[in-house]
Amino acid sequence: MDFHSVQVNVAPSMETDQDRVDRALKGTQSIPALGISPAGSSDSPPVGARTEPTNPGFEAAPAAASPPPPGPGKEKPSTAGLASSGAPGEEATAASTSAAGPAWPMTFTSRILRPQRALRGSLPFLALATGCLSPRRAGSGCAPRGGRLRVLVDMDGVLADFEGGFLKKFRAAYPDKPYIPLEDRRGFWVSEQYRQLEPDLSEKAISIWESKNFFIDLDPLPGAVEAVKQMANLEKTDLFICTSPIKKYRYCPYEKYAWVEKHLGPEFLEQIVLTRDKTVVSGDLLIDDRPDIVGAERTPSWEHVLFTACHNKHLELLPPRRRLHSWTDDWKAVLDSKRAS
Repeated sequence: MDFHSVQVNVAPSMETDQDRVDRALKGTQSIPALGISPAGSSDSPPVGARTEPTNPGFEAAPAAASPPPPGPGKEKPSTAGLASSGAPGEEATAASTSAAGPAWPMTFTSRILRPQRALRGSLPFLALATGCLSPRRAGSGCAPRGGRLRVLVDMDGVLADFEGGFLKKFRAAYPDKPYIPLEDRRGFWVSEQYRQLEPDLSEKAISIWESKNFFIDLDPLPGAVEAVKQMANLEKTDLFICTSPIKKYRYCPYEKYAWVEKHLGPEFLEQIVLTRDKTVVSGDLLIDDRPDIVGAERTPSWEHVLFTACHNKHLELLPPRRRLHSWTDDWKAVLDSKRAS
């Protein structure tokens, strides 16, 4: 079902905000499949007819003023499909209202765009239809997952030896250039630490993982393949490989799929989630070597378990944050403790 914004121009008057909303909603069609009808109407359109939603679960707010055009060399951030929340990349749509003033468009924005907002409104079932809500955040109006545990496992640095593979290929490509031994790695971004070593080394480092066969040639980390296969066979456990492809996508996405098929088997291809923003993926646990994972969702549904890598082993985690030191560590205990919480 497609949802579109409804815009109504309201002329200057002494009407209250509620009067404007009531008049804007008057005559709007109902949605029989969701049990939504406009106030004072019992008419229903034929099944399958394209309709506009009218429900208190949809917000009415003046549209924001158009931002100034981007300056030279800057790209205007995309805001399609995002509601106002103050999160990075989102375009503010809320504005103050007044009883009288110049004509302004009124836009009705579905709370389905921000699933956690829908829970506080009247359409939790509408948000659930997107499949992006976590039962642990869904509240009493949403069905549980039947006691199942959803585990998201990162790929580079958790399953595949990104750091070791990079160092090997960097030294082969630039034998006369300085390099950083794995025991001296600090910080998630390899290119940044190489820039501190020599300014021109940053681009050289980036060229390594942008090259063909970099990702497919990565070796599995010790115990990773066995652990993931065991995890996938646990009762009431859903496993997904949640990985972020690089922006230069000529080789990376394909090689990530090829790596999974090569080392885990074709049956795991259905369990791959490629995303640049892991905060919008629903889960109970995320096992990832990146210390700070941020995105559109400021409060992701999952608990982040930091997988120990050469670049983060020196970091001290404050409770309740926790680590998985390696795949020889007791990863089943991590899952059991989450299942019991």
